Amino acid sequence: MPRTGATVVPPRPDAAADVPHAALHAEATALLTGWEPTSPAAAQARDRTLELLTAGPGAMGRGHRAGHVTASALVLDTTGTRVLLCLHGRFRKWVQLGGHCEPADRTLAGAALREAGEESGIAGLVVDPVPIDVDIHPVACQGGSLHYDIRFAVLAPRGAVERVSDESEALGWFPPDRLPEPLAGGHRPTRRAGPGRTPPPYPVAGSTRATRHPGGPAKDPPQPVSRIRCSSPRPAP
Repeated sequence: MPRTGATVVPPRPDAAADVPHAALHAEATALLTGWEPTSPAAAQARDRTLELLTAGPGAMGRGHRAGHVTASALVLDTTGTRVLLCLHGRFRKWVQLGGHCEPADRTLAGAALREAGEESGIAGLVVDPVPIDVDIHPVACQGGSLHYDIRFAVLAPRGAVERVSDESEALGWFPPDRLPEPLAGGHRPTRRAGPGRTPPPYPVAGSTRATRHPGGPAKDPPQPVSRIRCSSPRPAP
């Protein structure tokens, strides 16, 4: 029983909103639970990611040393025959676009779309909200951690022009048979398939639930090419 005169403050119904990444954690858990893996490796990575998420919303942030969820974008041109890659400033290797989740992110697809827009400078990107792959790999951030990377197909608008920013050292569009070197580790072709659906040679954003990034046009597309980097702003060349 509370002491006489003490005020008991019941928890607010929206108290979870005060927890960083709470909404994103709930969305990620629901998304991956209902997701149909695109390969046996993706299925194993999905299960490991769901196990990580039992640690709570903290697993969505870069401060979670045991590993944290990240979101990356395989940016494709309108024909689905080229991929947009970024040259990592510190490692000097080519990688797909993507990065850490931010407190304002509410969905993993939205996080991937935000990162793609920030790193490519392309307006009008459209993301397919259904993941095409899940990959787990070691990274150097936090003195050594793991990225549980959820990958999405993002479609660039016709005529789009990429722009190097402080999020990228260089950008380039590449056909699948002429990918640049050196590539970061983790290159693995990903094919998205579903019931009664023939997988294209590269993932394309074709969902009717696609989310658009505000703005205008873009150029050509990608395939799961590499590992995601620890984002850290650096001066544009």
